[in-house]
Amino acid sequence: MKHRAIIFIAAILLLCLLPSVGMLALGPSEARANELAPKAPSLLDDGRLDPDFLSSAAAYADESFAFRQELITLWARVEALFGQSAEDGVILGSGGWLYYADELADYAGVELMTQREIFSAARNLALMAEYVEGLGADFVFTIAPNKSSLYPGQMPDYPRSGAESNSERLAEALAAEGLDYVDLFALFSAREETLYFEHDSHWTSRGAALAADALNAALGVESSYAEGGAFEASPHTGDLFEMLYPAASDPETDGAPVGLDFSQGEGIRPDSITIDTVSDGEGCLLMFRDSFGELLYPFLADSWGSARFSRQSAYDLRAAQELGADAVAVEIVERNLYWLCEQAALFPAQLRELETAGAIPGSADMDIEPDKAGGHVVSGGIFGDIDVDSPVYIEYNGACYEALLINGGYSALLPGEGGGDYGVCWYSGGSLVRADISI
Repeated sequence: MKHRAIIFIAAILLLCLLPSVGMLALGPSEARANELAPKAPSLLDDGRLDPDFLSSAAAYADESFAFRQELITLWARVEALFGQSAEDGVILGSGGWLYYADELADYAGVELMTQREIFSAARNLALMAEYVEGLGADFVFTIAPNKSSLYPGQMPDYPRSGAESNSERLAEALAAEGLDYVDLFALFSAREETLYFEHDSHWTSRGAALAADALNAALGVESSYAEGGAFEASPHTGDLFEMLYPAASDPETDGAPVGLDFSQGEGIRPDSITIDTVSDGEGCLLMFRDSFGELLYPFLADSWGSARFSRQSAYDLRAAQELGADAVAVEIVERNLYWLCEQAALFPAQLRELETAGAIPGSADMDIEPDKAGGHVVSGGIFGDIDVDSPVYIEYNGACYEALLINGGYSALLPGEGGGDYGVCWYSGGSLVRADISI
């Protein structure tokens, strides 16, 4: 009996030592999914003993021990047997379906954007369109639907408020602004086939082809990738699957497009921040996109003579003039619509006529930053009430400009180096309010 106890204890000790010993023998475990590989700790920092060495070493070992991915995968499999997800960012659906947890608020109809935020997002897009169209180019906007919005049947039985969604409310606000909007919700819902992956948060290549055809049609370009394109089966590892099961092989496949003809620079990946392409097509396209653009951009690159696809968080629309773009497209996923009123696009503020005589005195603040391409950016907050549908105007050097509506305040790219006297104007209770600011 004593020998058995010793053998059992020795076995447990060996199992406990296996990850650390394995790390010494096999090297650190690779990072999984969207993780960044941890930096190996160093005892010395600029020739001096690093006081945080022990904590850094512990963190490194915790994220790099041998067989980490295999153990994570095993634990996720065990959790799944009890209907639980081992990863906070992944929701386990029925039939093996996986959903991105960041969609849950949209799905449940909670934590919705305020009506002011909806107006701000729509107004910002309208200002972007005005600038682009002023350059002689077309502008189009679309929303990539959340997977749970199109395919809710495999979602867990979560309570839902029944409230109108952010995407529906924004579509109504865009219509009021007279802005071109490609409705992918209606387009995808009308199709019988499933056009999103079961193990991924994104659309399939066939879904991307359908979206590309719709965007092209809105911009006057003919294409039939969804109906007439050639596709062949190829392996696909879902982003959600990899988050849960980093050491497992995803059995799901994609129908990858065949016959697309365009060129791009060396070392370019689908998730590169900037992708420039050239093909035998006609016209120049500038597109701002997110991760849904990874499968989307090849179809559009094939359609247009030249194109730039940007993942910049701040849309720099001045590139449209630089490229001589014939069209500008903006695509954003449904769950991130609030970004439209949190991240200011970059383009010269539009001039306006505004009579401020008799305006009510108000209060606002202002920060100034030089813009590397010229001019200066003013931004700040407004104190006091502002009407839900009120623009914000900036008076500067005898001219009036309409600002973007950002974070409940404003942002505007103005000419010149900046400094001096400014006026910030908005409406409250239907009356014009003006704040004087000197910098």
